[in-house]
Amino acid sequence: MQLTEKHRAYWRKNLNLTAVLIVIWFVATFVISFFARDLQSINILGWPFPFYMAAQGSLVIYLFMIWFYARKMKALDEEFGVAEQEE
Repeated sequence: MQLTEKHRAYWRKNLNLTAVLIVIWFVATFVISFFARDLQSINILGWPFPFYMAAQGSLVIYLFMIWFYARKMKALDEEFGVAEQEE
């Protein structure tokens, strides 16, 4: 099956969005944990930054990423005419 230029553009934008969100996920999950000792001096709401990120911060980032992805994909689907019809 040959993809049209419109389909290629759709998938290119989809993959770019996914790649950016994977980088954000990687930083929130692994990079902050890797540098936890160096980040101990930063306090958020009275807690050391690495502890805050492990307890709540990363979860907030993940929820934001899900919301952002759903919103951007809905707009992308509408832009390219592949949105599902609401009942």
